[in-house]
Amino acid sequence: MNEGTRKTVWLVWGGLLLLVTMLLVGLLVQTRSRANAREALPVLGQIADFTLTNQSGRAVSLADLRGHVWVGDIIFTRCPGPCLKMTRQMKELENALPAASDSKLVTLTTDPGYDTPAILKTYGERFSADTNRWTFLTGTKDEIRKLGIDSLKLTAVEKKPEERENSDDLFIHSTIFVLVDRNAQLRGVFETTGEGVEPKQVQEKILASVKQLEREK
Repeated sequence: MNEGTRKTVWLVWGGLLLLVTMLLVGLLVQTRSRANAREALPVLGQIADFTLTNQSGRAVSLADLRGHVWVGDIIFTRCPGPCLKMTRQMKELENALPAASDSKLVTLTTDPGYDTPAILKTYGERFSADTNRWTFLTGTKDEIRKLGIDSLKLTAVEKKPEERENSDDLFIHSTIFVLVDRNAQLRGVFETTGEGVEPKQVQEKILASVKQLEREK
């Protein structure tokens, strides 16, 4: 075998070795990505039993949501701040969920004295909410506190009259969406507004997490 032939052979084998190495690296990266995607979301807490009233005046309890993955938030209908934006984001999430998904959306009010079922129904209709998927809940302040603050780890603080900028500036509250699994366990928290928060990316993360939880047994 002359020198030229020997160099050609080494080049061929070197190329094959490089190709195999690249394929193995690609496979390893893909495997790790799949493993990370399958990594279980942490359990952040357990949702306590509750009974509240929805926009149709019907009683809704935790039992109605068991077996479903659901996303929750807290707003009030006469909110002059971020509530409208949050509800639009929830509507966009509703639109993005696959038709075959049995996941639910749950919106609590921080203002149950004003947000009656009829008010919540009108508010939901304003956003063309699908009542088969999206439930708006009201109740007593104590019931709302137990679910929203104690279980879902949301925040809702009533402002003192002297702190209010106008008559509707009633509450400071969370702007997060929370994720609950089929077994009524809190599994995710997603900030929806603020500096550096990209709503589309938030929606993609929520959709991926919903899909992951729906695959869990």
